[in-house]
Amino acid sequence: MNEISKQNIEKLIKLQEAETEIVRLTAVLEKIVHEKIKLNAKLIQFEAGLKEKQEIFSKLEKDCRDLEMEIKILDDRIVKSNEKLRMVKTNKEYQLCLREVDDSKKHKDALETQLLEYMDERDATRTIVEDTLKEYELLKEKITQEQKNIEKNSSDDRELLDEYEARKADIGQTLDKALMTRFGKVSKMNKGLVVVPVRNEVCMGCFMNIPPQLYIEVQRGDVLISCPQCSRILYYRNS
Repeated sequence: MNEISKQNIEKLIKLQEAETEIVRLTAVLEKIVHEKIKLNAKLIQFEAGLKEKQEIFSKLEKDCRDLEMEIKILDDRIVKSNEKLRMVKTNKEYQLCLREVDDSKKHKDALETQLLEYMDERDATRTIVEDTLKEYELLKEKITQEQKNIEKNSSDDRELLDEYEARKADIGQTLDKALMTRFGKVSKMNKGLVVVPVRNEVCMGCFMNIPPQLYIEVQRGDVLISCPQCSRILYYRNS
């Protein structure tokens, strides 16, 4: 076997080992990121539900205040109408004031009934909001802890990824730039699997047969041979 070609093959095999680990660790870390995003989304969704309940409660509180204000205005109107009732001089004026008082009292009764309904709904909503807020705080604490655990568990993988990235860069500096470009293109095409052995005339990357003459050239190792089906770089091992 040509010594330069043999050295390239050995370097490419080591480069492939680093690339395989880089692809694996990158996938692991991407999964971790997705898990964190999923946890955040769960918290945001719960928070949106809490906010919606809080807005409903705030509106009910405002409605209660508005009704209380309207009832107070009616109370003042009834007081003034009763005062006016004592001062009228004609029966017509008396009947008119009496009707005003009666109408105001009826309106007040209706508003008080409505206010009681609103207050019941407000109090029930307040309980729901308080319970939901407690659940939110518990969920937030749980998710925060889960994210910390995920981050802690992923730190080793990040360090390992950095090591393999450095190893890949070091090996890459000893290889021809054109070969590294070729390696990078094939890696993208085949999810990181670039350099594969050939066994019994079968590419162990795509598991397709290669032509007998090409198999012989791979065994010789004089030049770098690519699989005609998957473009992976082939090498021969006796075992």
